[in-house]
Amino acid sequence: MMKARTVFLVLLTAGVVGTAAWLVFFSPVLGVRSVEIVGNVTLPAEKIRETAGVAELHPLATVNLTDVQARVQAIRQVASVKVDRVWPGTLKIEIVEREPVAQVAAGGKAALLDKLGVVIEVVDVVPPLVPVLKVARPGAGDPATMAALRVIGSLPGEIGGRVRQVSATTAEDVTLTLSDGRTIIWGGVDRPEDKARILTSMLRRKAEVYDVSSPDVITLK
Repeated sequence: MMKARTVFLVLLTAGVVGTAAWLVFFSPVLGVRSVEIVGNVTLPAEKIRETAGVAELHPLATVNLTDVQARVQAIRQVASVKVDRVWPGTLKIEIVEREPVAQVAAGGKAALLDKLGVVIEVVDVVPPLVPVLKVARPGAGDPATMAALRVIGSLPGEIGGRVRQVSATTAEDVTLTLSDGRTIIWGGVDRPEDKARILTSMLRRKAEVYDVSSPDVITLK
């Protein structure tokens, strides 16, 4: 009698576990009922959902988060992605979009670059507050491009918002042009805090050219 009861309990437990496993891993009961998109500013949520490629009611437990992340990460405008399960039926996709920091002329249009030199998109309407980048070979592998982008990223807001053009022939001769036509010879990417601090003060003085390439010896022309 005791043996039969034991067998019954084992079978009952196995049945419960099997049912639970079926509900979690195979049944649509705990399937994906919504895909929540967080962090998108310019990217349409529907485009992200389509790229994620997760079918409605697909068991949430078996969604391959790594694959979903890789597909969404492939969208050019996406800088980073985090994918999580939110029980009982939500897949949460949190993204950080690439931000344009410079633009490069591209056949009458403008190619927008992020801080890493990645082309985010090519647009017809040129953004007025995104500085124009003037380098011989714009791209992530070009030292002059990367130096110019690093300089843009190091500028304090009160200066960065006034920069309309950034040019460089090498990584050591970055030059900025402000909205009022004044020129700033920045030089290399070294000592950005010192250069910014000195430049903020020097811009109060009337001049056409401000050379802060060597923060210890400032030249105004």
